Amino acid sequence: MDETLEQLKEGVRRFRTQIYPERAEQFAQAGSEPQRPHTLFIACADSRVDPNLITSTTTGEVFVTRNIGNMVPAYGEMLGGVSAVVEFAVTGLKVRHIVICGHSDCGAMKALLAPDNSGKLPAVTNWLTNAHAALTVAETVNERDVAQGSDKPLILELTEQNVLLQMRHLKTHPSVAGAMALGELTVSGWIYNIGTGEVRVAEDGERTFTLIDPAPEDGV
Repeated sequence: MDETLEQLKEGVRRFRTQIYPERAEQFAQAGSEPQRPHTLFIACADSRVDPNLITSTTTGEVFVTRNIGNMVPAYGEMLGGVSAVVEFAVTGLKVRHIVICGHSDCGAMKALLAPDNSGKLPAVTNWLTNAHAALTVAETVNERDVAQGSDKPLILELTEQNVLLQMRHLKTHPSVAGAMALGELTVSGWIYNIGTGEVRVAEDGERTFTLIDPAPEDGV
């Protein structure tokens, strides 16, 4: 018996008997109408990052693509899955916002800092070239900040710089550039802390990430 497959099948059973019945009308509507997501969410493939859970969104609201390191190759560099998703989301689905979300304890960022550890993963090593500029910036900024007494970890600096770099890459895509020029699309960069649940956001044009404070109704 394949124990992992059985675990997944049991999850489907719970979905069918517990979750689906409570939202049957919503699923039926989603299955009979074209999707109309308002946001494209570009996240890391890390299994601990759940875009719908983080944003409290449900079926049909968020168009999601995931890859190692939440990266967006500059247009023309690696035309493939990510580029196709961006183009379809912006031109076909007319999303109004794009999020690029990095996160704490990211394996891709660790691999950038210790490249020898991914020597047996040539495809991963090639993919990580999309963040090499972020590594250079992070090391430069971190060296300056440490000299000034900062204790900000290098991996956090790299995680932030990578999100900012991927936002710049995103804007090289013609569909994104055109929609932004018309005022039909905005972008933001996020950092999600897996352990604390905190999310910090850098809106377009900002280089610092600001914590989303809990709403007053949450007891704060």
